[in-house]
Amino acid sequence: MAVCEVCFRHCELNEGEVGACRARVCREGKSVADNYGMITSLALDPIEKKPLYRFEPGSLILSVGSYGCNLKCPFCQNVEISLADGRNKPEGEYVSPEELCSVAVRYKNRGNIGVAYTYNEPLVSYEYVRDAAKLVKRAGMKNVLVTNGSVMPEILDELSLYIDAMNIDLKCFNEKYYRDVLKGDFAAVKEFIVKAVSFCHVELTTLIIPDENDSDEEMEELSDWVHELELSSGKSIALHVTRFFPRSLYSDRMPTEVGKVYRLAEVARKKLKYVYEGNV
Repeated sequence: MAVCEVCFRHCELNEGEVGACRARVCREGKSVADNYGMITSLALDPIEKKPLYRFEPGSLILSVGSYGCNLKCPFCQNVEISLADGRNKPEGEYVSPEELCSVAVRYKNRGNIGVAYTYNEPLVSYEYVRDAAKLVKRAGMKNVLVTNGSVMPEILDELSLYIDAMNIDLKCFNEKYYRDVLKGDFAAVKEFIVKAVSFCHVELTTLIIPDENDSDEEMEELSDWVHELELSSGKSIALHVTRFFPRSLYSDRMPTEVGKVYRLAEVARKKLKYVYEGNV
């Protein structure tokens, strides 16, 4: 049996058993990434799609994703890959870290600045991110991470030398919602964000779900916390306040009212300089 130490769940896995993320498996008594190098999505994107608005604006970046995620968000926009696993894999193929770096370098002449690890939760296979990011960095290019921020701080220690920027989902500012709805750990996400800010550029995204995380009071608490982090770190942190559209288990819900997104962005601007409305 192995205890997986990648995220807050600390899954206890018997030989051959897959963890809650559906991407890590117990093999020879160790938790390993069963999805290592199994790529389901590859695209050259504007950096603003990550979204990153204050890091290399106007550039392109090679976006890459696999499958698996350690949260259970009922509104997931990439549910086909986030909740897939080794027994029910979406279409994809193995791409070694060396091959991925080679593709990134090949696209330099089209304006590519590096690689963004995204689409699913990339850190459930942090070993692949680490191995590829080393090569990308050695090639003089940038590494970007788009993550839910729900892994242990030790994972970031292995990546800190190679990651240049992150967009981190701060899905709400409510411990109960993280625990009961997302099946996550609010404290772990906050700790992750603090650590990430210490070594790279960070922007945050909050998806506004009607009647769940859309109160002025919650946005005030969230922006207060981010502002305090800006003061303690000496860095500016952009916040993307993003409109929800029906997906996955929330496919029967209405999209967030555009006016609500703009109002909550104004609430955040009372404390934060860089606030952007998304999907409006």
